[in-house]
Amino acid sequence: MDIVSIVVLALIVVAGGYLVMLYNGLVQVKHNISKAWANIDVLLKQRHDELPKLVETCKQYMKFEQETLQKVMEARSQVFAARETQNVGALGPAESGLRASIGNLFAVAEAYPDLKTNQTFLQLQSRISGLENAIADRREFYNESVNINNVRIEQFPDTLIAGMFNFKPAQLLEFDGAEKADVDVKELFK
Repeated sequence: MDIVSIVVLALIVVAGGYLVMLYNGLVQVKHNISKAWANIDVLLKQRHDELPKLVETCKQYMKFEQETLQKVMEARSQVFAARETQNVGALGPAESGLRASIGNLFAVAEAYPDLKTNQTFLQLQSRISGLENAIADRREFYNESVNINNVRIEQFPDTLIAGMFNFKPAQLLEFDGAEKADVDVKELFK
């Protein structure tokens, strides 16, 4: 073998190795999105399982607040449907509705001193609040994973590999404007 053949062969091996690295990087980014979604899904499932317990505990004390409890359960159903179908577009508004109804439930609970001292209620309230914080953290990780994926499949030379192997952009998990707006503290005390 002459020197030119060795150089050409070395260039082909290096180029092939580079293309394999690009492809594997894109695969890893794509699977990070799936992993991030699965992390959110686990927390949504845990919250989904905890909410009926909270509503049942509240029902024992809040005889006249059935509408508030009903809104929590309806919002829970919407989140469950979006989660089951992995509909990222529907999950944001459903999550916003559920968080608002849980906030209303906790606000209404303030009017029931016996409920506020009930150990089960306090544990469930703490558990759900903790899950809300964890979900917020996982949403951030999911959106970061989606962003990395979407940037990678548009950058050169990754875009060539992404086009050849049909890598698609992913959808960010977005929430409605009310959730991102400043809180009207005066309204909370009415």
